[in-house]
Amino acid sequence: MRTKLKKAFGLLCGLAMVSVAGNALAGEGTGAYPAVFEEDAGLPDHVVYRPENLAAVKDGALGVYVFGNGGCSTDGTSSRNHLLEIASHGYLVIAPGVIPSQHPKPATAPPGNGQLKAPTAPEALTEAIDWAVRENDRQGSPYYHRLAPGKIAASGWSCGGLQAIAIAKDPRISTFVIMNSGVFNGANPIAGLNVDKSMLADLHGSVIYVMGGPSDIAYANGRDDYSRISHIPAAYIDIPVGHGGTYMEPNGGIGAEVVTAWLNWRLKGDATAASQFAGDGCGYCTDKRIVYEHKNF
Repeated sequence: MRTKLKKAFGLLCGLAMVSVAGNALAGEGTGAYPAVFEEDAGLPDHVVYRPENLAAVKDGALGVYVFGNGGCSTDGTSSRNHLLEIASHGYLVIAPGVIPSQHPKPATAPPGNGQLKAPTAPEALTEAIDWAVRENDRQGSPYYHRLAPGKIAASGWSCGGLQAIAIAKDPRISTFVIMNSGVFNGANPIAGLNVDKSMLADLHGSVIYVMGGPSDIAYANGRDDYSRISHIPAAYIDIPVGHGGTYMEPNGGIGAEVVTAWLNWRLKGDATAASQFAGDGCGYCTDKRIVYEHKNF
């Protein structure tokens, strides 16, 4: 049990408890749409990342990427470099939580009954999808008809990756991005997060696991998940940086690069992005920065 709690603590903390200071609207990213992040009164307890100039976005152009934070934390900016980078490539990105500099520091829930407790719930990702779909249909919304409600990805880091798996039955999701995460074998030691291996069968469309190599505390769980998936196209990438990933490197580092390419392929059908993952001599097949494998393509 001690080992499981240690692993759970790693998943729960996710090395992601970083607060943002200063301006809540910070233009970032290398894509065609410099991105900002903000809280929206219509979606409490979430942080929204979007192209700063929505008028420059064509109708139906924005895919949707919902992201569970490391540690399932309430800091919706803890992976902001990663999320801003993806938003800058033409995505509406939503993470549970708040911008900490704009709120009093929340109390940390103590462990109960030998378990760690997730500060946010998987339903927060579902709420984000619900809101995005409504906003796309609401006249007067800045997102009116600018979103692509048929192009939705569910993702998350560490504990947040388990949140993405927890909502896998949602038919609106087209692809999953599970990062530095994987379902525990046996009892799940994180209270309030009911995820088990049987739920991998609920994944649909396609999935990519982005892990941190053998030193990643979630490595064994993620490898085991990937080995069990046989019913959909699946990819697996190891970036040898450990559990902390590259989320807060400039522009989200190679992790954001990989995820953006996956989204551009699986949600937007981009042929150049596809060539990174599939075909003879695919880009990531020979990329020495990572270890890459795939199946069922």
